[in-house]
Amino acid sequence: MLGEMWSFRGRYKILHMTWFAFFLSFVVWFNLAPFSTAIAADFGLEVGQIRTIAICNVALTVPARIIIGMLLDKYGPRLTYSLLLMYAAVPCIIFASAQTFNQLVVGRLLMGIVGAGFVIGIRMTAEWFPPKEIGLAEGIYGGWGNFGSAFSAFTLVAVAGALNFIPGAFQVPDGPLLNWRFVIAATGIIAALYGCLYYFNVQDTPPGKVYQRPSSTRGIEVTTVKDFWGLMLMNLPLTGILIVLAWRLKKVGFLNPGTFGLVVACFIALYLFQAYNCWAVNKDLLSGAKRYPAEDRYKFKQVAILELTYIVNFGSELAVVSMLPTFFETTFGLPKAMAGMLAASYAFMNLVARPGGGLISDKLGSRKITMGVLTLCMGLGYLVMSSIPAISARVGQGSTPMVILAVILTMACSFFVQAGEGSTFAIVPLIKRRVTGQVAGNVGAYGNVGAVAYLTLYSLVPEGDVGNVIFFQTLGIASIIVAFLCFFILEEPQGSFAEAHEGEDLVVPGGSSVPDGSYIG
Repeated sequence: MLGEMWSFRGRYKILHMTWFAFFLSFVVWFNLAPFSTAIAADFGLEVGQIRTIAICNVALTVPARIIIGMLLDKYGPRLTYSLLLMYAAVPCIIFASAQTFNQLVVGRLLMGIVGAGFVIGIRMTAEWFPPKEIGLAEGIYGGWGNFGSAFSAFTLVAVAGALNFIPGAFQVPDGPLLNWRFVIAATGIIAALYGCLYYFNVQDTPPGKVYQRPSSTRGIEVTTVKDFWGLMLMNLPLTGILIVLAWRLKKVGFLNPGTFGLVVACFIALYLFQAYNCWAVNKDLLSGAKRYPAEDRYKFKQVAILELTYIVNFGSELAVVSMLPTFFETTFGLPKAMAGMLAASYAFMNLVARPGGGLISDKLGSRKITMGVLTLCMGLGYLVMSSIPAISARVGQGSTPMVILAVILTMACSFFVQAGEGSTFAIVPLIKRRVTGQVAGNVGAYGNVGAVAYLTLYSLVPEGDVGNVIFFQTLGIASIIVAFLCFFILEEPQGSFAEAHEGEDLVVPGGSSVPDGSYIG
């Protein structure tokens, strides 16, 4: 696969076009972080307000990933991804033209929907690559696309400085003149244009292969009564984290007490509506009128464990990417631009770490053990990062060797974080093919549950070294707990290294099929 990957034809063309779609969605989604201090200075925002905007950036991604997963299974990745990229221009323009704090909040809330694009490519990639190669393929898609966040941190500030002759530029107190409004709007417009290009250049499945759809996309189809109640339990945090977000918006004055109560009631109603839809999809199973044969069943606990792994790996990545520039700036007394570039080293590792995690999962022979080991190493990495402020205080703030050591520790930790993400989505497409979009949507949504939870914690801890230590220690302990759940509860998916997905035939160039083969493209 590695040798053919640069051919840009067949399934490799689909892979490259899809990871770049994901890349652009992340450039758009993370175009706030490089300008956070400039925007705070421009609008006179307090620390709590700018942190709230950062939380809003990931909030609606929680329900959006679930909804996108449903639409994906029904309409296919080609149409779904194209429309989402075109939509990206809307929140970018709203945010770029904002004149008040409330308008900034609205723009970032709507921006969170763009973050749901990740789950679309998971199914697209799974349709074009067999199980034995799914880890590396999904890792390339996720890792190279995820690099969009690092690309934003590395380049957007420089572009905004170069364009400062356009009206709308703002002087950062200790930095360059930045035209952040123009750059943020431009990222959305570029994504929308690529959405049109994507629609006319990809297909949902290889020639001759049928796109499998669930009988209903209203809720996830489960195969045992016990799994239905597990699904109801795992849906609770998805609603709970939205209530936490509403509480944060009330704390900064965006919602008054009356409106807050109404919003909470709406979220509870949303959970009940979601529960009703899940019941409607599975009512025959619950009544006993339908019983799945053993070969057609899957265990929902597999989904639940993967949801928890994505909380601690991708959830922590989103949170760390949002706070790391400030961490380097305050811990080492660095200029904003330099702190942003050093912080981008965390996301930079996506280029190799996430594909690496998928490749390890493909080659090691056990996706379960890979998942557990990477999650454990990630937890230990975060605990090591929690020691950076104390070491820096002893050595001296701004010490060049200490800064270099901190960057090395950050990159080492991020390798395990992103390799763990790759390992998670090396398993997701193998759970149950016809509901891959919905499973990916739920697992992906839990990543944002983690992000909102961690960023809420970060907004509540004291500023400075003490808060940073608490933050990283929390990430580390949570990761270690989930690692042990992987070792003792997660099971090896059936057909982890097969030549074809469950229920799939081999499609050969002449158009005929051979049972139990894999697509040759």
